[in-house]
Amino acid sequence: MTNTALLREKLDNYERLMRLDKPIGILLLLWPTLWALWLSSWGAPSWVVVWIFVLGTVLMRSAGCVVNDVADRKFDPHVARTKDRPLAAGTVSVKEALLLAGALALCAFLLILPLKSLYIIGLSVIALFLAATYPFTKRFLAIPQAYLGVAFGFGIPMAYAAHLDMIPLTAWVLLLANVFWAIAYDTEYAMVDRADDLKIGVKTSAITFGRFDVVAVMLCYALTLALIAWVGYQMNARWAFYAGLCVAAALAIYHYTLIREREPAKCFKAFLHNNWLGAAIFAGIVIDFLLVR
Repeated sequence: MTNTALLREKLDNYERLMRLDKPIGILLLLWPTLWALWLSSWGAPSWVVVWIFVLGTVLMRSAGCVVNDVADRKFDPHVARTKDRPLAAGTVSVKEALLLAGALALCAFLLILPLKSLYIIGLSVIALFLAATYPFTKRFLAIPQAYLGVAFGFGIPMAYAAHLDMIPLTAWVLLLANVFWAIAYDTEYAMVDRADDLKIGVKTSAITFGRFDVVAVMLCYALTLALIAWVGYQMNARWAFYAGLCVAAALAIYHYTLIREREPAKCFKAFLHNNWLGAAIFAGIVIDFLLVR
């Protein structure tokens, strides 16, 4: 194999390690951040801030995936869906993975320096801690998806801080909404691997909820939309905002039709489909602000 081919193979392994070939994780992290960027700026975000947060989302999600695979490298070979991941398959070393994660986190940190805010720098340290520690919560938390919701949603308080230099109550409520959304979609994801997870002994919400898993998912969807509706009410949102939530509710009902029989393929389809739920909420927010300009 030529040096060029070796380099191409190595870069391909790094890409798969960062999950760039599976962007759903980036999108699920991006939508709540975009909600917050538009809400915190009343529909007129700084485009510099938007690009910093979008690029930071990609970098931090990629770093989080690398750390996750380092943490799970002894579990992944025993799970059908993850046994071919680069670390599980031995095509990337732990040292390489840690160096890659460090480089990605450093790039994300450098991105926020132009904002010249010690407040945001402090929040970024918390965000990094959450991203780095989430993979280990599957060892001891009954519902690690709740921790994931905080980690995935921490762009929310950071977005408010970037625009307002403060974090109002609405930001924390929006973060709580994201926690319930993460529990909903990641439980669908965990329902795919439940049999394997029971064998290897990791904890997931799908295992904790047991036969009430479908009910729990739908309840979390309802709480997500109710909390976002409260944020809209506090901001005197108009019909478009609530129309977006209605579309999201219809999508959640569609997810129920997919997961009610607990078929792994359909549960995974429901998980992936959450991209459209997040997009529907964002579309309602954007259109609502555009209507009053």
